[in-house]
Amino acid sequence: MHDQNQTPLYDALIHHMKQAPFSFHVPGHKFGQVWPDKGQGIFSSILAIDATEIHGLDDLHSPEGVIADAQDLASQYFGSDESFFLVNGSTTGNIAMILSVCQRGDIVIVQRNSHQSVLHGIELAGASPVFISPEFEVETGRYSKLSAESVQHAITMYPDAKAVCLTYPDYFGRTYDLNRVVEICHAHNLPVLVDEAHGVHFQLGPPFPTSALRFGADAVVQSAHKMAPAMTMSSYLHCQGDQFPVFKLKHYLKLLQSSSPSYPLMASLDLARYFLAQQTGDELQSTLSVIHEVRQIFKQATSHWEVKPLSDYDDPLKMTLETKNLTGFDAAAVLESLKIYPELATSKQVLLTFGLSPHMDLELLKHRLNGVDSQLKNKQKHATIKIDQPSFPKIQTLDISYSDLEGSPSEWADWSQAVGYVSAEDVIPYPPGIPLLMKGERISNDHRKQIQSLLAQGARFQNERIESGVRVVKGELS
Repeated sequence: MHDQNQTPLYDALIHHMKQAPFSFHVPGHKFGQVWPDKGQGIFSSILAIDATEIHGLDDLHSPEGVIADAQDLASQYFGSDESFFLVNGSTTGNIAMILSVCQRGDIVIVQRNSHQSVLHGIELAGASPVFISPEFEVETGRYSKLSAESVQHAITMYPDAKAVCLTYPDYFGRTYDLNRVVEICHAHNLPVLVDEAHGVHFQLGPPFPTSALRFGADAVVQSAHKMAPAMTMSSYLHCQGDQFPVFKLKHYLKLLQSSSPSYPLMASLDLARYFLAQQTGDELQSTLSVIHEVRQIFKQATSHWEVKPLSDYDDPLKMTLETKNLTGFDAAAVLESLKIYPELATSKQVLLTFGLSPHMDLELLKHRLNGVDSQLKNKQKHATIKIDQPSFPKIQTLDISYSDLEGSPSEWADWSQAVGYVSAEDVIPYPPGIPLLMKGERISNDHRKQIQSLLAQGARFQNERIESGVRVVKGELS
């Protein structure tokens, strides 16, 4: 089955709904017939296809019918050997593909600015990570370039590594020469695992960067809900080549994913693939034209930020504002006060993402941005926070391995006392969910200053009591 006009899973759900079925099975809302009056109007249409593994609707964990057909269509469209639907987000996909290739004690080379789920996968595997830090790019104002030379150096230093885990693109849509990196890894018979959460639409081709699958990555995870029209938590996992153990992956997907997967989420993956496959050149050009207009609107709205220009390494569905004399958090707060909600903010930047259609009211956007210049100017008057650019070692290992941390007692330490100890937790600004301080890493004064600076600027962390201190490994003072 290779007709990308088909949506087998979605069609089966609609067909079942039209039969006016009597439900003597779960879920308990009985296709929306058992539901409180409150929310009935909003939820009713989606509840009508919120089914379970009954005859004709297949089983995600042993697909032989419409789910298998839908996954085959995704595989054919994205160009993989096999593709899988994920209903627990890319987090589950990242963990599953790492567990598939790494065992306890194995060395795995991993990009330092990886999402926390990648580190969680390595921790669950009991593997030993070797971190490669991307290089700082003045063009982006971030550590965004992973060089092939750094990857080669890490492989040379750790020839017993079992896999390489990469992030492509970064949260801001920035890519690098992944083709060369994959070539180097494959020359050493190392499988390449790629968290491509923000790059599902790269399959559309130029002007988007090239997808990781086309560069030969062995396993690739994509968040269909981030940049394609799928429901939140809906993702794909693709495999290709003979270096990745697909049979192990299937085991871990059963182990990690719900035994009651959401049919609306799976149907949205069927439809998201269909949407991408139906995109025409004219439709894409129309979208990009509107994005260009939006970029101009933001450029003209104020002199208190710069709209970062795009290069061939950038995703045009992402727009980065670099602030002047105020923090990105301040700028984001001003935008939110105008009912304009960005994706995330950092010390110096604000990220905004676009969808794959001209979905915005540009006149309303202009109207809401009318007051942004004066509000940003007012924020500048009160901007007194010194912002330091964090730095990371080019190649780094943990000071205490995940395996050793399992049996290590920990205790709470105030920030004034924590420096010199090994952290017993990942310290994670969210978004983007990338650890600033890693579990098992020794806490430096720079870590402390960066975390306290971000807190003062208004960053949110996924850590309890992070304002006052952090949990450290007991007795591990350097």
